[in-house]
Amino acid sequence: MSKNYLKYKKYVGTVQFDADDRVFHGHVLGINDIITFEGASVTELEEDFKNAIEDYFETCRKIDKVPEKPFKGAFNLRLDPSLHELLVVGALSQ
Repeated sequence: MSKNYLKYKKYVGTVQFDADDRVFHGHVLGINDIITFEGASVTELEEDFKNAIEDYFETCRKIDKVPEKPFKGAFNLRLDPSLHELLVVGALSQ
């Protein structure tokens, strides 16, 4: 089974490939803030994903904001956060 997402420190990012630009790109799921990343190879994509998360933490620290936690368990239905994460990751693997 192929995996079309990345995971780092509980954050999950999509993985897509743009054949025209020949670049991988994605965005972080489960939060309202926008975090995007890209790379010309899988290695670059993974590195940029991790760097984007770390940059998000640093930016939040600088502006005195608490970083949003992904998969809070809320989408008009209350779930355990780990179940919310499992459902999203499961949906991505389809």
